[in-house]
Amino acid sequence: MNVSTVPRTMRAAVIARPGGPDVIELRERPTPIPDTHEVLVRVHASAMNRADVLQRMGRYPAPRGAPADVPGLELAGTVVAHGPAAERWPVGARVFGLVAGGAHADYVALHEDTVAAMPGTMSWVDGGAVPEAFITAFDALEQAGARAGETVLIHAVASGVGLAAVQLARARGAVPLGTTRTTAKLERVLPLGLRGGFATDQGLDGLVPWVLASTEGRGVDVTLDLVGGPYLRTTIDAMAHRGRIVLIGTLAGAEATIALGVVLYKRLTIRGTVLRSRTLDERKRDAAAFGRDVVPLLARGAIHPVIDRVFPLERVADAHALVESNSTTGKVVVTMTDEPIPQAP
Repeated sequence: MNVSTVPRTMRAAVIARPGGPDVIELRERPTPIPDTHEVLVRVHASAMNRADVLQRMGRYPAPRGAPADVPGLELAGTVVAHGPAAERWPVGARVFGLVAGGAHADYVALHEDTVAAMPGTMSWVDGGAVPEAFITAFDALEQAGARAGETVLIHAVASGVGLAAVQLARARGAVPLGTTRTTAKLERVLPLGLRGGFATDQGLDGLVPWVLASTEGRGVDVTLDLVGGPYLRTTIDAMAHRGRIVLIGTLAGAEATIALGVVLYKRLTIRGTVLRSRTLDERKRDAAAFGRDVVPLLARGAIHPVIDRVFPLERVADAHALVESNSTTGKVVVTMTDEPIPQAP
């Protein structure tokens, strides 16, 4: 490991105590030292996720081994040093991937097999917005076994994961439908290939009739549910026979009352999933699948991240506040280097 050019300390966004966005403070922390099979990555960009907000509130503790008070689940950056047995990436390699926490800092140490090569044409801002959304969406579609010609319903379709899911569903020949809180948000998703959308600002009562009208009475084959709560009960009614529901988030509530008879009659599959607490071996497999099946699509421009706003690390508290407002469409990115930041739309 050659760390002679790496500073001994770095900046990190630290959760000083549970609370609102104002509890995030920029502090100096020791630069991580990569372990045996790890690489040290100079982080150029990361992005905000709901888990970062919940961790800051004290409602989602970091898993074992991750920094307890530095959030950040994804990164794009440059390899600057290696652990003693890390040989996969040369110094200077452009990589992106997921971590269990700590990415809202200048440096991160992570296993060399949990990152993928970032396309040379992709900016750091775009790269930082990719891993969590696209790995989550791809993994969920894989777990659901979504196939060409099937219809995929995506709740919270204007979120980072939702926007990635629309594009990935299209890439495999499926037909994406989506829900979001407002019609205005749907208008930004339609150009990505969304077949149709339903705004839930007037409630969920009209969702099932809309789904049936959009699918010639069949219902949807797959649902990616990033919302949970009462959405799950309504989703069950909107499913086709042998449909598959993948529950990804619980923004609308962590509990739901469902009609078990409908689940039995339709022979539905309901599966839960989460990335952050996966084992190292699982994260290696996720990174390998991402590099094999998703990165080539990104490299040729077939899919791309959608970015709502970009903030420098010094304004990470503002990024927290924006995500917490639920007003965004796409990803909120945090930059650690001086690459020009695009203006907000």
